[in-house]
Order: sequence, then structure tokens, then C-alpha cells
Amino acid sequence: MPFSVKAYYSDQPLTVTAETAKEAFAKAIEWQVVEGFTNVNISDGIKSYSIDGFASVMALQEIANTVKAAAEPRK
Repeated sequence: MPFSVKAYYSDQPLTVTAETAKEAFAKAIEWQVVEGFTNVNISDGIKSYSIDGFASVMALQEIANTVKAAAEPRK
């Protein structure tokens, strides 16, 4: 699922598409911390998240996947 990262630089909107959540998160961090862009957010095509909101959602998804995998019968 592609993700889009949006930010502003000198009141100009910038957007880039990333193929994975990890790539989108890395680009958002780069734009905010290194480049100093403002209003950086990440969209999954349904919802738009701030960087910290996106990190929380991805962490909760990882926890859910771990719990689900632990609950599945072993073969």
C-alpha cells in the first residue's frame, strides 16, 4: 500500500509517495528534522497522521500482529 508524505517549505506544498510505512516515516523525519519543513504528515490513503500519530498507529499494528502470531497454533 503506498503512503504519501506531505509538508510545506516556504509556504510551498511538497508531496512524495513511499511504498512502505518505513520509507514514509523515514522521509517524514528527514523533512521535519533535517530539512526543517513544517506541517509534515503521512497519509495511508484513508487517514492523515502527524509523525508521532503515525508512529503510534504503526507500533499498535506491530503489537497486534505479534499477539495474533502468538495466538495461532504452531505447525
